[in-house]
Amino acid sequence: MIYFYTFLISFVMLLSIRMIADKIGLVDIPNERKLHCDTVPLTGGISIYISLIIALVNFFPSNFIFSFNIYLLCSFSLIILGVLDDYYDINFKVRLLIQGIISFIMIFQGGDSIQYLGFLIGGDVIVLNKFVSYVITVIAVIGSINAFNMVDGIDGLLGGLASVTFTALGVVFFNSDNEYLGAICILIVTVLAPYILLNLGFPLGRRFKIFMGDAGSMFIGFSVVWMLIRGTQEPSIVAFRPVTALWLVALPLMDMVTTITRRMYKGHSPFKPDREHLHHICLRIGLSPLLTLFLICFMASACAIVGIYSDIYGVAESTMFIAFLCLFFVYFTVINYIFSIIFFINKLLGITI
Repeated sequence: MIYFYTFLISFVMLLSIRMIADKIGLVDIPNERKLHCDTVPLTGGISIYISLIIALVNFFPSNFIFSFNIYLLCSFSLIILGVLDDYYDINFKVRLLIQGIISFIMIFQGGDSIQYLGFLIGGDVIVLNKFVSYVITVIAVIGSINAFNMVDGIDGLLGGLASVTFTALGVVFFNSDNEYLGAICILIVTVLAPYILLNLGFPLGRRFKIFMGDAGSMFIGFSVVWMLIRGTQEPSIVAFRPVTALWLVALPLMDMVTTITRRMYKGHSPFKPDREHLHHICLRIGLSPLLTLFLICFMASACAIVGIYSDIYGVAESTMFIAFLCLFFVYFTVINYIFSIIFFINKLLGITI
């Protein structure tokens, strides 16, 4: 019943807050990079954050810990940053600076950082010194925030990929008897569900369509990395191995790194928007937006299942790390040569386009 009520709270909150979007000008205006033709409210992220707070206060009032309060404070700061970015299109350098500051707050106030990398290269455990740990943590936080921001390109995709990741996190937390964090992950999936429906135009039609906005994508990206760090670095938790974290966020991570590398190779800013993400490529080769959504979420789910399976059954961390690097190499190569590959396949099969 908790999750049913949370679903209703999220649904009502999404519909309520979207009503004021036009009045305050918090809407997405179509341009040459957008796939929609009408203005759409950008209040999804705000609604989801408020819905999650309401659910936590009502259903988990006595379980708030100091580091979790730091997480909520940092998330709130990112919500504000995202709303301002949606309004004024803040320079990416300012966004990165604020995201870096939030990372330091999480490290020094919340005590959450990446120090332990496990047995990635064999029989010796990798433990980082404090300075390297802080640098890696800041990179991870900024990377996760922007990875999920970058995938928000077609209806349902951000919510779908976030749901895959948080469901996978819920599974590994519950499997390790960390019911509190597992329940929070499932709560996040629950508050995301009504957003995904409205974003796709169900059940009220496209007139009630809503977008996440930068506030939502930043909040989701930060929530993911916070959960990953808590699940792999906190001695009292240790729900899963660090290498498993790579598999749980494999697709957003690989898409971000591939896209940024391609932009830099072309001499462009790594943060200059373009239409060369995985979802754009799928659309350009002829897949429908809905089929693209299902394909990408299926790929993300497959990676998450591999990660969960390897963690539960104790597959060597070095083996899973090498497998991830091989997967990334294949992904990077295919994405960069996708149109040449398709041309070769069509020519081999005698297909004329």
